[in-house]
Amino acid sequence: MRPAYSVVFLTTLIGAGQGLLLALFAADLLQWPAAPSRTFIVAGATIAVALAGLGLFASFFHLGRPERAWRSAAMWRTSWLSREVIALPLFMAATAAYGFATFSGNAAAPLLGVFAAISCLALFYCTAMIYACVKFLQEWASHYTIANFFLMGTASGFTLAAALAGRFAPGLLLAYGIASIALTAIAFFTRLASLERNAKIRYKSTLQSAIGVNHPNIRQISQGFTGESFNTQEFFHGASPVTMARMPMAFLTLGFMIPMVAVGTGVAANSFPILALAFMLQYAGLVAERWFFLAQANHPQNLYYQNKA
Repeated sequence: MRPAYSVVFLTTLIGAGQGLLLALFAADLLQWPAAPSRTFIVAGATIAVALAGLGLFASFFHLGRPERAWRSAAMWRTSWLSREVIALPLFMAATAAYGFATFSGNAAAPLLGVFAAISCLALFYCTAMIYACVKFLQEWASHYTIANFFLMGTASGFTLAAALAGRFAPGLLLAYGIASIALTAIAFFTRLASLERNAKIRYKSTLQSAIGVNHPNIRQISQGFTGESFNTQEFFHGASPVTMARMPMAFLTLGFMIPMVAVGTGVAANSFPILALAFMLQYAGLVAERWFFLAQANHPQNLYYQNKA
């Protein structure tokens, strides 16, 4: 498939915002190893809403008629996309309310935090199911898709929380650092497992099933179109086989291995710049990962519209 950068930035930005909200609420709920300050919660909630807002803004570039975006929520009974369209503003509103209630010292802040966390988990699930429910794209149709969206978003959010703790809440720095490294490590192994699973896929669609001829020796000698078309542009990523082969190692290194080392170094040195750099590197790696996730999906129509020379 051809990755839409608006979708890449939408999913990675809101994922980081959701992970940050969960990190804030966990510290606020557990009050361990120290109670988070009001400034820390408010700053974190503001950033979480800003990240989600940037993701929402990016999504508009994926729409042919942005002024009709409200209609995308109309099919909420059957469409995971419609459910995401509802869940995202709900998450933003709940997080903003949680931050404001904490700022004003309102007793309802803990209850609003619970609601924000629930809406956060619902949004993770809705976003992942947009892809996991597409059965004919076998690379997406897996429980790994749901796990990876949740783990990578949560890992990046906790990495950002560690950076914020380095500036606003030193007492929480070690706990957030350990959580960030643990979540990133789990996400790393889960993504490795999904790559291994996808490498072993036996596709249900074949040249034989595409044309209805059950013969073992069928080969395609022409692309189907001699020039560009919607099919060749929208359902194929356009990257070379070498690029696709190198991408997993690139995003696994940049999005997982380097950030774990950087977070450990930042916590040991109590360095906000190193922790901030760890988040930026991890986010860049997750952008690459999300691009590869979208590109790797092999649409059955490409059995006919083969890779362009």
